[in-house]
Amino acid sequence: MAPTRASRWSTTGQPRRINVSFEFFPPKTEEMERQLWEAIERLAPLAPKFVSVTYGAGGSTRERTHATVKRIVNDTALTPAAHLTCVDATRDEVDAVIRNYHAAGVRHIVALRGDPVGGIGVPYAPHPGGYVNAADLVAGIRRIADFEVSVSAYPEKHPDSPTVDADIDMLEAKVDAGASRAITQFFFENDLYFRYLDRVRARGIMIPVVPGILPVQNFRQAKNFAERTGASVPRWLAERFEGLDEDLATRKLIAAAVAAEQVIDLVDNGVTDFHFYTMNRADLVYAICHLLGLRPATKAAA
Repeated sequence: MAPTRASRWSTTGQPRRINVSFEFFPPKTEEMERQLWEAIERLAPLAPKFVSVTYGAGGSTRERTHATVKRIVNDTALTPAAHLTCVDATRDEVDAVIRNYHAAGVRHIVALRGDPVGGIGVPYAPHPGGYVNAADLVAGIRRIADFEVSVSAYPEKHPDSPTVDADIDMLEAKVDAGASRAITQFFFENDLYFRYLDRVRARGIMIPVVPGILPVQNFRQAKNFAERTGASVPRWLAERFEGLDEDLATRKLIAAAVAAEQVIDLVDNGVTDFHFYTMNRADLVYAICHLLGLRPATKAAA
């Protein structure tokens, strides 16, 4: 059955409460560090539910991820969620990272299988003595401490999965292991999300499945991400950005319009939680949140 269209207004006539979370990646250079913290400072007043920090394939950003998360804990009022994968590491090595996060004050982990060290397209093989997959990792995290655990979901299936149903089997295993939230891979056609959600609910999986939104900061880059992750890029989206490679100002306006159309349609269909892949840039994400009705917390009048 198709999802029932819902108003963006509650039954009391008030706007629905919108919750957002933001994803960042650990910086490689001083300039990237500056850009990251400018984005965090710009978005922090919108009071996100949490902010997540990614973790490179095979733990390649382990130290930078940990340092970024620790600074968020120490220097902001934000709630951090640290990404963690089980690629190219033993259980003991992964468990040490989990305990280090807990010691740093982190209480939320985004648990992912992770991409093979050789990159997407290389067959995945569990590390000898490591966690087998994301469900196994979730169970390991929950054994160590009472973390909140978010996991991934794929409206168009993970590139390694033979079918969407096989993907949902894995999501179910992750939930059975203790996951309490799923965050989707980004998508550009909302029908993909709603059809996937219908199939997930039909399987009795009732945890929140939060749509992941990728504002198109750079169309070529977004297309490359989509190709690597198995997400489709509709023709209409390519046509909107056609001829704008050297026109940054117009590209930003088109990007804002595209993202606004997507999130407002999701809200009109009853969605209240969004996870934004920020690419460590705040301007477009901030504008979308403004359209969703989010405003910076204001100081009380003196």
